[in-house]
Amino acid sequence: MTRFQEIWPLTLALVLLAPVVVSAGMEPARADASTLSPTPPMGWNSWDAYGFTIDEAQFRANASVLAGLAGNGWRYAVIDEGWYMEEPLGKDREARHYVVDAYGILIPAPSRFPSSAGDKGFRPLAEWLHARGLAFGLHIVRGIPKAAVMQNLPIADSLYRAAQAADTSDLCPWDDGNYGIADNPAGQAYYDALLRRYAQWGVDFVKVDCIANRPFRPTEIRQIATAIRKTGRRIVLSLSPGPTQLSHAADVARNAQMWRIANDVWDGWIFAHRRPEEDFPNGLRPMFDYLASWASYAAPGHWPDADMLPFGSLTPHPGWGEPRQTRLTDEEERSALTLWSIARSPLILGGNLTRLDPFTRSLITNRRVLEVNQTARSSRPLAGLRASLEGVRIWLALVPSRGRDAFVIAVFNLEETSQLVRADWAELGIPAGTHRMRDLWSGRVATGTGLDVTLPPHGCAIYRLQ
Repeated sequence: MTRFQEIWPLTLALVLLAPVVVSAGMEPARADASTLSPTPPMGWNSWDAYGFTIDEAQFRANASVLAGLAGNGWRYAVIDEGWYMEEPLGKDREARHYVVDAYGILIPAPSRFPSSAGDKGFRPLAEWLHARGLAFGLHIVRGIPKAAVMQNLPIADSLYRAAQAADTSDLCPWDDGNYGIADNPAGQAYYDALLRRYAQWGVDFVKVDCIANRPFRPTEIRQIATAIRKTGRRIVLSLSPGPTQLSHAADVARNAQMWRIANDVWDGWIFAHRRPEEDFPNGLRPMFDYLASWASYAAPGHWPDADMLPFGSLTPHPGWGEPRQTRLTDEEERSALTLWSIARSPLILGGNLTRLDPFTRSLITNRRVLEVNQTARSSRPLAGLRASLEGVRIWLALVPSRGRDAFVIAVFNLEETSQLVRADWAELGIPAGTHRMRDLWSGRVATGTGLDVTLPPHGCAIYRLQ
């Protein structure tokens, strides 16, 4: 049995309370056993491969692959936007035919999710996932459907009606299907009814869009978090899109378990065609800066989210661009998973799992690297590196090891050419001397008094010091 297999169940149960040895600036984060999402959530989301279009058969096929990866920690299977559309490829909201029940709640389109027929909703699908050791997630756009307001439908288990709950002056800039929710008892009643329905379906994860930025809607975040608590079900709340502003860190951490720190990330290093003031689409390069700025906010139950990993096959209907195999190189995929892991971002796969290529599979089943994401007590980027290390980023993390903490160090080459990286341990905030080093990607072990590695363009290395 590997060291990872020994500690993985304990990590998930939060039995990681051994004494620790830390260096300055590396104070460990802790959680008690009641913390929801004590480690960064890991799973798969349908958007990068299917956009609005995923149906039940496609979702079950991807979830079946995910179940085979569950031993590596991959757990959440999330249906992204559009599951309530009868015609997801329609050109506008009217042509897509949203399905709304008698209480103004969007429900699965039965033509695409046949197990939902007969007012079953997503309960049969959630039960199928739970039987396979997975958790079920849904994406929603915050607010109340326009159709519910136009018909002034009743709000379930209340004396209020939809028009009382709606803020008709507020529309999501990129999705006009919903009005915002008013900050009043009727608005709270609507979110209570919505989350109660999701809890009855067996939902474990809700990704709420158009709420963390553009615009930032703190009242609706609070209303949704309150409604989740009222259900009595442990539901992870994920906020989108980014960039969430650092000035809102306390607000989002108080109510959510994860929140997007950047706009959508897609399969490129830098998208040079963007105007300077634009942040869509994001490539991997900007994420080094976003994650560095949020590093001190990552803690059990509160995870700054760098977005989904656009790996592998982005087919048949990706949420952006034409169907394709990811444009990331192997080195860029490896660097992305290394950065997300050591920075303790949630790990949410985006590619079509039914077309999973061998290289991507080798990355997402590497337990040594995933262990860093799930067990690190703290992590931070190193600042003030000497000029000869320009174009290099270095992160340090602490992971539990036999009653104390061990250092993990990751080094990244941001440049277009290969770079030789040499630095003594003391220069990197690690006790001087000779340390045994395990390369977490290859598993090879060596000894050294510091870093001495040549990195290819956009490449990385990650070591655990023993």
